[in-house]
Amino acid sequence: MSSRKVVLYISMSLDGYIARENDDLSWLSMVATEGEDYGYSKMQERCDTYIVGRRTYETVLSLTGGSFPQSEMFKCYVLTRQERKSEKNIEFYSGDVKQLIESLKKKDGKDIYCDGGSLVVQELMKKELIDEYIISVIPILLGNGIRLFRGDTPEMYIKFISAKSYPSGLVQLKYEKK
Repeated sequence: MSSRKVVLYISMSLDGYIARENDDLSWLSMVATEGEDYGYSKMQERCDTYIVGRRTYETVLSLTGGSFPQSEMFKCYVLTRQERKSEKNIEFYSGDVKQLIESLKKKDGKDIYCDGGSLVVQELMKKELIDEYIISVIPILLGNGIRLFRGDTPEMYIKFISAKSYPSGLVQLKYEKK
């Protein structure tokens, strides 16, 4: 088996939300700073595969006028319960996520980037498939919305790697599976 890792690279509010209840992500722009990408370009370089849930996929489509920019950079897997025909560099996957990850890890390649949403994160955590967590905490309290960590997952201990703060107030936390 290769040494490919599944890396959760995601942003959340200080109170643990990844989106408002209506999937609104506009609050993420509050930390947009010219010349700062918070490690995103390094993430792009280290990964060649992208996993995302259907709702997050559709949210990106609505924000970009129907395009999915990640498919220009990565082989994309959209996890869904609905059978759907694959598109250019995007495979809609409705099978067992553990089988998908095991299959991807058997192949040579770079790391596997997971970008949520919360149901995907929950499923990957239940099956202990996330190897590394890179979570950018945005300095806002949303009070309500879609939680990153939904619960109903096994207790697990993770190893702290680093924390980096930025002038915008964003704090990026890195952990690895023990």
